[in-house]
Amino acid sequence: MRAILAEVAQRGDVALREMTQRFDGAVIDELRVPSAALQVALAGIPPDLRAALEVAHRNITAYHQSQRHPDAQHQNGAIAVREMQRPVDRVACYVPSALAPLVSTVLMTVIPAKVAGVAEVVLVTSPRPDGTVSPGILAAAALAGVDELYRVGGPAVIGALAYGTESIQPVDVIVGPGSARVAQAKREVASSGLVGVPSAFAGPSEVVVIADDTTPISYAAIDLVLQAEHGPDGLAWLITWDEAVADGVAAAVAEIVPHSPRREYLEATLAEGGYVVLVDGPEQAMAVANAIAPEHLELLVEDSDALLAMVRHAGAVFCGPFAPASLGDYLAGPNHVLPTYGSARFSGALRVDDFLKHVHVVSVDQAGLATVGEHVIALATYEGLPAHAESIRIRQGPT
Repeated sequence: MRAILAEVAQRGDVALREMTQRFDGAVIDELRVPSAALQVALAGIPPDLRAALEVAHRNITAYHQSQRHPDAQHQNGAIAVREMQRPVDRVACYVPSALAPLVSTVLMTVIPAKVAGVAEVVLVTSPRPDGTVSPGILAAAALAGVDELYRVGGPAVIGALAYGTESIQPVDVIVGPGSARVAQAKREVASSGLVGVPSAFAGPSEVVVIADDTTPISYAAIDLVLQAEHGPDGLAWLITWDEAVADGVAAAVAEIVPHSPRREYLEATLAEGGYVVLVDGPEQAMAVANAIAPEHLELLVEDSDALLAMVRHAGAVFCGPFAPASLGDYLAGPNHVLPTYGSARFSGALRVDDFLKHVHVVSVDQAGLATVGEHVIALATYEGLPAHAESIRIRQGPT
């Protein structure tokens, strides 16, 4: 992965084209998709998809607008402190498309950036083998107001977004889910100080389903499958204190997998990350869930609120039998770009703040400075920083 990033840094667009042919099997010339193509796609998608995108757009926008708040003001005695919120200038939204055309991720990444007031929002996604981008992704990008769209994916484009190439200007922040290699590439370029990334490690999809004897077996089984079908390297855990539920769900999943058009992805995920855990009761179930710190946590139990009170680490929680994780994936409103690989221990969903800088402003008059000046001098003197102390003394006038 580091070698790929280095190639892009050194060879720019040429490296991007070579890696697109190598990893995606697509030969491309122009990296950027013309803006007109986005509008054509939006006009041409099926009416039901357009309606669904519009509902999702409305809900996601409304939820993220609720995350905005006025600039804060605080008074520390004579010192006035204000906090200004300023958006970054340019962001990139990474949308996976190699295993599935994730139109929902277009909305989930672009909308909070737009709500934050980002001036330039770039979207990047892998092309299909024929070099084109899925019409649904183009349509969603048009609806969300994407400013630039490039048909390049994988770790290579992460390097392009950080270092810049002949066609792609560097950005300030990169967001969006992806494979473990893409997520690690984001960490790598962020460590150089060239670009910012959210603290969450947004990698392969994960779900933990907690079930009891009231849980419909078919609900638990399909909800384990729905995240596993994203592809390999994810997690799908069932936790229960009822042996009959454990056996029933395992059998139901075994029935679903062979008939799925995404059987290959299901088998890959379940072989490495599929578990059935039998515990003594709800408290032990939540202890296991908190240790995993999953991206999605489903509480498909009779008293979900009782378990909710015990949640400490999870990207998103879905309560009750009628709230599957797919609701959050598409249009509940909160973001579906969530922490994986245990990073829910210290981070959460993508939000508007990931595109904002918080700048504090300090004001004080001469009389106010006089009330605290001696404390600054004492602290600066102890730290051995005489100019810090002198900056106060010269403002106090002759003694």
